[in-house]
Amino acid sequence: MLSATELEQSLAGYRDFLVDRKTVVIATTDENGQPFQSIAPFAGHDGALYVYLSEIADHFRYLSRADTAHVFFHADEAASANIFGVERASFACTVERVEEEGHDAVFEKFGDKSNPKMVKLLRTLDFHLFRLTPQDGRYVVGFGKAFDVSFDGTRFDHVVIDKKPVAAEAN
Repeated sequence: MLSATELEQSLAGYRDFLVDRKTVVIATTDENGQPFQSIAPFAGHDGALYVYLSEIADHFRYLSRADTAHVFFHADEAASANIFGVERASFACTVERVEEEGHDAVFEKFGDKSNPKMVKLLRTLDFHLFRLTPQDGRYVVGFGKAFDVSFDGTRFDHVVIDKKPVAAEAN
């Protein structure tokens, strides 16, 4: 079990981790029910993730017909001390296609993460805005450091699994 200080440090690390991410892996299913994953830039705003996708992208088509999706964030594996303990977070999300109008703050955040001129150009093309609202999630920062979380961090529960019993030696 983690101490209160270790738990607070882990929560701060979780929040910093999400702030540093620029892209998200999105998992949906195709028209045949087969798994499909893609990566997209995102903007976090008011407890949701927003992705801005072109109509020609597969993930646009799959998100357009989806009620739910899963998202996955991961740290740079080259910077991880142990490849089995790469920092990561995943969430089940509800999906909603939203109009661009009234979402200027979201587009400003896209501009902050990339290039405002690029975002302005994309808004003249065949791109559409989706809101992915995270539900339950899991954050892993290393061995013995997994947490069931809410996206905003108000829920941050250390996952503790009992160790496997050691088999008794035969005499």
